[in-house]
Amino acid sequence: MDITIFGSGYVGLVTATCFADAGNDVVCVDVDAQRVETLRRGECPFYEPGLAELVKINHAEGRLRFTTDAAEGVKHGQFQFIAVGTPPGEDGSADLKYVLQVANTIGQHMTEHRVIITKSTVPVGTCDKVRAQLASALAARNAEIEFDVVSNPEFLKEGAAIADFTRPDRIVIGVDSDRAEKLMRALYEPFNHNHDRLISMDVRSSELTKYAANALLATKISFMNELANLSEKVGADIENVRIGIGSDPRIGYHFIYAGCGYGGSCFPKDVKALVHTAQQAGIKPSILSAVEEVNERQKTVLFSRINAHFGGNLKGKTIAVWGLSFKPKTDDIREATSRVLMEALWDAGAIVKAYDPVAMHEIQKVYGDRADLKLCDSAEQAVDGADALTIVTEWKQFRSPNFARIAKLLKQPVIFDGRNLYDPELMQRMGFTYVSIGRQPITTEA
Repeated sequence: MDITIFGSGYVGLVTATCFADAGNDVVCVDVDAQRVETLRRGECPFYEPGLAELVKINHAEGRLRFTTDAAEGVKHGQFQFIAVGTPPGEDGSADLKYVLQVANTIGQHMTEHRVIITKSTVPVGTCDKVRAQLASALAARNAEIEFDVVSNPEFLKEGAAIADFTRPDRIVIGVDSDRAEKLMRALYEPFNHNHDRLISMDVRSSELTKYAANALLATKISFMNELANLSEKVGADIENVRIGIGSDPRIGYHFIYAGCGYGGSCFPKDVKALVHTAQQAGIKPSILSAVEEVNERQKTVLFSRINAHFGGNLKGKTIAVWGLSFKPKTDDIREATSRVLMEALWDAGAIVKAYDPVAMHEIQKVYGDRADLKLCDSAEQAVDGADALTIVTEWKQFRSPNFARIAKLLKQPVIFDGRNLYDPELMQRMGFTYVSIGRQPITTEA
């Protein structure tokens, strides 16, 4: 099938590449000429496991092409995916200007039936606006051309996006015509082969489903973090609590890990957008507002504990930070806890020595060269000569380090663990002062 994707960011490029890898002829349109040239060289502009190889293969074999020519894109695909950014406004609302610009462009250039699909995460009612924009553009040309508008939210996890697309838990489509549903079922048939994962519903329910899913996952995280803070006060261990409640099949083990807050491009933005949508509808979103409040507070926990350990005097101290991305297997540092921590440490006069397997170039882009930030080539280099080690991202290679070596490299054996990677009893036997989330701190006399 002939498919056009507007936008070659995370969602757009993964979608385009996976469709191409299934044998479709895909054109990806982007206004960023430099990014298009990068992609034409078979290079991936961001880190996602396995994606760079698929981009290179499918581009070389001619199934995946990149262009800045919007008219070419509209001419090419019967399916027109809109996968452009929806940046949040100050009030948390999603900015739809890029989505509507693409809709207008499609309306200006289409000459026959097209299925226009919103893949970007958008508020309820966006498809209605897209439809109105298309109709307006066609009316300006005195053109009467049929089209369908479909909601098809993405459910891609950074670090596992290819598997999520090719072996999805569900494929949600919001349609208002039998024709659109049949076409979408045919499009997704290669990814829906073993058993029917496609869920068809009305457009507005589909739009709300995406926000509801992310907001519920964020709620679970904030709930566990609030329980973790309570556990510390009452002498409980949040890891034991997690196992106890997770064994209930009604609850399950997914997304009930306590930590130092969630980040990334989805959860923070989508919770804020859903809060705004609720307020616009006259609903007071008490739970969602609390989810956001708890998360913002949780991002400050690591700094508070580091600061308390050093008696409120961090000037001249060197803190090693393991993990900069908001989660493992991605270089995305948007809304990452590491940034909140480092900025607080700098404000207190501390020096940061940081290591991350893939995200250091993104940190470099944001903060540039500065005397109080040293980006290290290895995890061990980061701890060498540091006053304490802080775990921010639960990368696999941080799970079982050489603790004896770390103890020798640190000025004093102190670990602040924002992801509960280590066993407190082991830390005590190894002679570490160990502070984690939702568990009693281990202190070792000097």
